[in-house]
Amino acid sequence: MVERSYPQLPAYPGSEKGLKIAVWVVSAAVLLLVGVMRQYKLPVPEGWDVGYLPAVNAALNALTGVALVLSLIFIKRKEVLRHRNANFAALGLSVLFLLCYVVYHFTTPEVKYGDLDHDGILSVTELAAAGSMRTVYLVILLTHITLAGILLPFILLTAVRALVGKYTLHRQMARIVWPLWLYVAITGPVVYLMLRNYYP
Repeated sequence: MVERSYPQLPAYPGSEKGLKIAVWVVSAAVLLLVGVMRQYKLPVPEGWDVGYLPAVNAALNALTGVALVLSLIFIKRKEVLRHRNANFAALGLSVLFLLCYVVYHFTTPEVKYGDLDHDGILSVTELAAAGSMRTVYLVILLTHITLAGILLPFILLTAVRALVGKYTLHRQMARIVWPLWLYVAITGPVVYLMLRNYYP
């Protein structure tokens, strides 16, 4: 199969090996960091308030979804430079999300759906009040977190394929990665909205 060429896009075929190594190193580091932040909490400096970060995270996820939709629109119109820029925007927003997410979860106890008194324990009364919506919330949350963790290296590899000029492989990966990434971006704000009433 002849690889399609996009002269308007710079490509870096000589960097493929280094970029792939970077993808796996970054992916492993992020997964380790996310695992560690669940086990350890850091004290928040006097006068600092990170309570606004969940709303920021939801907004960053929503903007990532917008960038992903724009990237699809642009590539359907064969506007490849705008397509690449939209994908870079989605990646940049995801990096900002990750930074805010890590700061929040390293400093703040986990908020549980249904925990009305904010004591970190779900009583029988609270579970009854949450009802079946807690199950809906947990399904959305677990699929969101699981896909986010699994997808990270594949999102980065899809970008690498484009950066090194392997556009056929890029398209093949994007057909699978793009809708899953969009799902993660959309469910982020959904999780926040469902959990919003339980933040202290």
